[in-house]
Order: sequence, then C-alpha cells, then structure tokens
Amino acid sequence: MGFLEFLSALFGIMYFTAWSVSFYPQPLLSYRRKTTSGTTVDFPLLNCLGFAAYLASNLAFYYSPLIRAQYAARYKGLTPTVAFNDITFAAHALVLSVVMTSQYLYPRAWGFLPSKGNRPSRFVLGICSGCILGVAAVIFIVLGSPERDSTQEAVSSWVWLDAIYAISYVKLIVTVIKYTPQAIFNYRNRSTRGWSIIGILLDLSGGILSIAQQSIDSYLQRDWSGITGNPVKFALGNVSIIYDLIFITQHYVLYRDAEEKPGERDSLLGTDEESRIN
Repeated sequence: MGFLEFLSALFGIMYFTAWSVSFYPQPLLSYRRKTTSGTTVDFPLLNCLGFAAYLASNLAFYYSPLIRAQYAARYKGLTPTVAFNDITFAAHALVLSVVMTSQYLYPRAWGFLPSKGNRPSRFVLGICSGCILGVAAVIFIVLGSPERDSTQEAVSSWVWLDAIYAISYVKLIVTVIKYTPQAIFNYRNRSTRGWSIIGILLDLSGGILSIAQQSIDSYLQRDWSGITGNPVKFALGNVSIIYDLIFITQHYVLYRDAEEKPGERDSLLGTDEESRIN
C-alpha cells in the first residue's frame, strides 16, 4: 500500500468517525433539555428519507455485479468510488435519524415537554412525495427498456444503473434542502439555542475529509470520473460544508450573545402560518 492509498483509507476512517459521531450531539442535547424547541422536525425527517436512499444506492454500487458492470461500461472500465465505510455510515445515520425524528413525533415517550411545530410541514411532505414519485417514474422507464440488464448498452440506453442514480439523487436533493428551515429558524429567532454546534463542527470535519478521500481516489485512478460518476458523495460534502459555515457564523458571530426567547419554542413558520399549513 502506497502513501496515497494509506491516506485515502485514513481519511475514510476519519470522515466516517466524524460524520457518525455528529449525529449524537443533537438528540443528546434535546434529551438533556427535555424539549426539541429551537429546532424543526423537517431536518431529521428529511434525513430519514435521504439516508435511506443513500444506503440503498451505496449497497447497489458496492455489492451488485450488474450495477458495477454497467458503471464500468459507462465510465471506461472504472469502478464506483463507494467504500464499505460509506455503507456503514449510511446505515448508522439512518438509525440515528429515525431516533431523532421520534423525539419530535413522540415527545411524551421521551419525557419531553410538548413543543409546537413537531409535525412536518406540507412543503417537506411534498418534497418526500415528489422524490418517491420521481424514483418510481425512472424505475418504470427502466422496466420498459429492453436493454435494462445490458452492460454493452449502458452508455446510451436506460439501464438499472440509471435507477440507482435516481435513488442516489434523492440524497442530493435532501441535502440541498434539509438545512434551510433550521437556518431560517435561527435567523428569525436571532439565536442558535437548542441547535447543537458540536454536531455542526463534526459535520464540517467529515465533509472536508470526504472530499479529500474522493479526490485522492480519483487521482489514483488517473480519471476524475470517480467524482463525476459519483456526484452525490462529492456534492454531499460540498453542500454540507456551505451550510456548516452558515451555522458556525450564526453561532459564533451573529447570535453569540443571544438568550433563549419565547419564540424559540414556536414552529418555524409561526403559529398563524402553521395553522394554515397544517
């Protein structure tokens, strides 16, 4: 094993650890406060959908001989840049996201104080429904393609690889959207109380290390299609970094002296708007 191979493996372990641990501070903080006030249920709910899709696509890229063969045919003989730690991370993240979501949907089971805004917004439910319908549509198209099981026609025809890409793009869509409600919530309340900054710092570290590992792997293959062929993993790190920097700025610069306000216990859209939406 050369130095770059060792560095890639090391970065993989480090980003897996950082991203995995980043899921614990938020539910632990909510448990300690006995409330989910200061946060929105939309975030963990979208995480459930996103990581379910991410786990499914990673399993296919890593274990399916057909998907790997179609990937190789489309990308000049290369193999997907999905590592085993990607699979274990996705599975772990899905479990923690379900646990976190349960704190909002079943607060009494956790001994939490009732908090407004525990129900997901119609916007988020619409996003979830749209993603599921979109994936179903692509699968339907693939089922209608005579070349769906072919490797030779993977470059120009609809094959099962495209269905896996459709599933993986669900994670990308979720990642782009999921942080926005919390960032707006913090802005409206001029506070980050209730939102764990430790989890954000760990998430930032994981994003940087994930991009570094994927870049090294693509360099070793002498072909950057390792990134273009797995855009979700690359975008996942980049989008997360952007939002992490926003949250860090809110916490340490904009609202560093903010005290908890009554509005922090309100839902993201406010009482009147929530009543109209729900």
